Amino acid sequence: MGAYRGMWADFVEAGHTSDWRSVKLGQHATGVALTNLSRGLYADHYNGLVTKGEPVLNPTVSSVEPAAEPKKIIVSDCGDSTNWLKYRADTGELADKEPGGRRAINAIAEKQSDGSWKISDYGVHELGTC
Repeated sequence: MGAYRGMWADFVEAGHTSDWRSVKLGQHATGVALTNLSRGLYADHYNGLVTKGEPVLNPTVSSVEPAAEPKKIIVSDCGDSTNWLKYRADTGELADKEPGGRRAINAIAEKQSDGSWKISDYGVHELGTC
């Protein structure tokens, strides 16, 4: 769970300025997850958006593989983005009229060669999916 919460904390921090090059992003994410985080932040930067606030997370472990000596953990969450929204960087106004809310999130945490855990992939589902 530390890698999962850490990934989102790093993303929240980078989102305050849409810093897609933040070195912190790679501390808890790798592979597809890291690429998706960076791309999302780059798109926000390009479009003049920043993110304020932070999500409320409620992660649970769905499965552990293999059970005896885990190398992969599937995390399920019902994240709440009600107070984590996008704003125009230049005016500080809300970027759109879309409210935040609860949505299902699934993530894969994998043990790295150095013994640390990182999120290698994740999926955020539509609003109201949990």
